[in-house]
Order: sequence, then structure tokens, then C-alpha cells
Amino acid sequence: MAIGIFDSGLGGLTVLQAVQERLPETEFVYLADSAHAPYGVRTAEDIYDLTTAATQRLFDAGCDLVILACNTASAAALRRMQEAWVPADKRVLGVFVPLIEALTERQWGITPPREVAVKHVALFATPATVSSRAFQRELAFRAIGVDVEAQACGGVVDAIEDGDFILAEALVRSHVDALKRKMPEPHAAILGCTHYPLMQETFQSALGEGVNVYSQANLVAESLADYLERHPDKVGTGNAAFLTTGDPAKVSARATQFLRRSISFTAA
Repeated sequence: MAIGIFDSGLGGLTVLQAVQERLPETEFVYLADSAHAPYGVRTAEDIYDLTTAATQRLFDAGCDLVILACNTASAAALRRMQEAWVPADKRVLGVFVPLIEALTERQWGITPPREVAVKHVALFATPATVSSRAFQRELAFRAIGVDVEAQACGGVVDAIEDGDFILAEALVRSHVDALKRKMPEPHAAILGCTHYPLMQETFQSALGEGVNVYSQANLVAESLADYLERHPDKVGTGNAAFLTTGDPAKVSARATQFLRRSISFTAA
């Protein structure tokens, strides 16, 4: 029985790997909308349309629960989907909540917002995620007095998807330098894109060892395990699969390189 995991490309494989390690008995259907990646430079309306189409494909594959392992989709589409599109017997969850719970050391159900230890947070994300201000909005539900400085990291996702990690490293260091000109001493840094854990060592090196760098994969895995304990009915009926809207051979080769194990995608 399968749970859907969606990303615009291959960054969500970092989440998939973590949840597979945490929930080894659970099967997953992974869908990469590679034909339309990257989402980070698209309009909010375009992202919404693409995300709902991909989520519907996972529902059709037998998934009752879909994880948007894509910060851009979570930022630009999730709230609208939950309010007006998701069927009553289905669930769609994003990747911001586990991250904010870890950052604020507060469970999601605890209200109202309060002061937290971390005061200066650097957010590295795609241009669309940054412009949505979704992270700041969700953080405000849990914490007050936190200064968030966001840096749109143009080009990083494209370089990672192309396998050009030399370019990706140069871009990361450039974006960190730009962020530090605006916030010289962040207390914590958020890698607000599921591609970015592949460059976590570079982010950490550029920021300095004193900055706590939060990545999402393990946090999402723990959150999903907790959710399934409370909602076991949301494990669907589908069979494990890797689907892509792009070229299956090309995507399979790149995914195999990412995870260092054989991954075979088929056409969505």
C-alpha cells in the first residue's frame, strides 16, 4: 500500500530516501514533474495548476495521502488546495510544518505564538517560495520576534538537476554571500528546497560552523511516521512506483546518480 510523494523534479528524492529509512514497510509512489521543472521561476497560478494535476495523478494511482516534497508547491499551492480542492477522503501535506516545529521547538497544535530562542533566520529557497512569503506566514502562527531574511537562490535547482555540482557549489556560495550582506550573523539557516540537502555541506561551510542548518528530509520522515500512527487509514492501495512527466531514461540515470542506487522511472 502506497503513499504519494511529489516533487517538481528530483529534489524530493532526499525526502523519499529519509522516509523509506524511517518507514521501511511502507511503499511509496514518487512522481517527478520533470517536464515542467523547475517550478521556482513559475507564477503562483501555474504552480497551482501543475501541482493539482500531479496530485490527482497520485490519487489515481491509489494514494490517499500525498506529500508535497517540494517547497515551491507547498508555498504557492498547498493552502489553496487544502481549502478548496482536496477531496474529503484524501490528504495532502507539505514540508514546512515539520521544519517550523523543529525551528521553534513547538508542536503544531500548541497556540498562541510565543517568543522562541532563535531570533535571526536565513531562508534559502527558490524565487517562487521567497516571493510567496509562505514560510514567514506559517512561522508567524508559532513564533513572534523572529527576523527572517530570505535569499532567492536562482540557478541552483537547474544546476543540480543537470548534475553540474561545480556550478551548484559556486551558486550556493554566491547566494550565501548575498544573504550575509543583509544578515551578517544568522542564528539558523533553512534550506527551503528539497534539492538543497544535496549541497548542505557547501551551505554549512559558507555560513560557518556556528550556524545551525535545518534540512527537511529527516524532519518530514519523523512527522510522517507520527501522522500515520494517528491516521493509519491514509495508507492507500497503490503499488510502489517511480513516475515522471519527463524522459524516463534521462530521469532514471540522474536519480540513480543522486541516490547511488538503481532507480527506474516510467512515464506518468
